[in-house]
Amino acid sequence: MEPIRFDTKIAILLRDDLPGWQRLNVTAFLASALAAPERIGEPYLDADDTPYLPMFRQPVLVFAGSKEVLTAAHARALGRGLPLAVFTSDLFNTGNDRDNRAAVRAVHRDALDLVGIGVHGPRNKIDKILKGARLHD
Repeated sequence: MEPIRFDTKIAILLRDDLPGWQRLNVTAFLASALAAPERIGEPYLDADDTPYLPMFRQPVLVFAGSKEVLTAAHARALGRGLPLAVFTSDLFNTGNDRDNRAAVRAVHRDALDLVGIGVHGPRNKIDKILKGARLHD
């Protein structure tokens, strides 16, 4: 059976100075923003027919980079017209969706203190957007 190759890439870029709990939290939130129906596979079943929720159809690649790499990737994604999810440092101080939205809304695009972005698109565009980032270890 041939492996499935995807023309697109799901990528999350995290600022490399985040503590572990923040990296996990930001990754989870950004992945949820990228979970469009066309990117979700079929539900899972085990050998006992126990049902499990479906997941992404393709891998989610997690990258890390400096604040400068993150800022540049944000600008490149916007410049290429790709839909983008953002997580700012202000969101660590809020506790609900309404306050999260207000925190982002209060800051101009070029002044966002980004700690993570999530993006999906053609592989070649994503690779260019993530220039300078490395796979998260």
